[in-house]
Amino acid sequence: MQQIVVDLSISPDEWIKLYQGAARDVHARARDGRSVRFPARILSPFFLCDGIHGSFKIQFDEQGKFAGIERL
Repeated sequence: MQQIVVDLSISPDEWIKLYQGAARDVHARARDGRSVRFPARILSPFFLCDGIHGSFKIQFDEQGKFAGIERL
């Protein structure tokens, strides 16, 4: 299984736009420098009143499909 680590800071206003479907994907830069795109919905469990902030490890399979996420 492959993985990437991203550091995110998404404000509540930005999250509402993502949640309402204005955008479906989050674009970020992984710690290793890769540009990554993943579905915003995988971040839902981590939303707090101040948005989503922190470092996350995203796991995906050999075909590039989402397999799991955890907050670091």
